[in-house]
Amino acid sequence: MICDICGKKGAKIIKVTEAYGKGEDLLLIENIPMISCPVCGESYFTAETLHEIERIRLHRKSRAKKRPVEVALFA
Repeated sequence: MICDICGKKGAKIIKVTEAYGKGEDLLLIENIPMISCPVCGESYFTAETLHEIERIRLHRKSRAKKRPVEVALFA
């Protein structure tokens, strides 16, 4: 795959988890496809992926499942 940032071959799709919001409004979205380039070190989402993330956030009540999450403070 060719990187949209540097234009070189070697970019790969990786799956990531991203957090949106905080506290009671926290939403974790898992298995998001992200393009990562080992040549230039950049990682980015495609426009299509960003649109899907926004759609998931808007319809979180019907898309998300409640799960307990352990939270630790760094201190």
